[in-house]
Amino acid sequence: QVQLVESGGGLVQVGGSLRLNCEVFGRTFNRYRNTVGWFRQALGKEREFVAAIKWDSGATTYLDSVKGRFTISRDNAKLTVDLQMKSLKPEDTAVYFCATGRNIISTMAASEYDVWGQGTQVTVSS
Repeated sequence: QVQLVESGGGLVQVGGSLRLNCEVFGRTFNRYRNTVGWFRQALGKEREFVAAIKWDSGATTYLDSVKGRFTISRDNAKLTVDLQMKSLKPEDTAVYFCATGRNIISTMAASEYDVWGQGTQVTVSS
């Protein structure tokens, strides 16, 4: 069974940077079929897609509002996925979740992901 563990959240000022890390555990993780995504949920709001990467091809997808500021990448040897966040804004404040699923078609749809991490808090202060 696959498990995900996030780290790297914290408090940062507007315009600052943070790098989130998602470590993948479990023999059933399939490098040829799995996609790993980052979602976020702000207080009182619904969970929102942020970015995703298909493990085999490295193809990436981003939420429009984070394009040019966030970069998702994977390390095949370490089985980790990073989300590098720059030029952070107060509206980026949320709990960020790492998620994965197999044979995902719609990478922005949370319902397609069946394994989730516990989340890490990102707070951007103005």
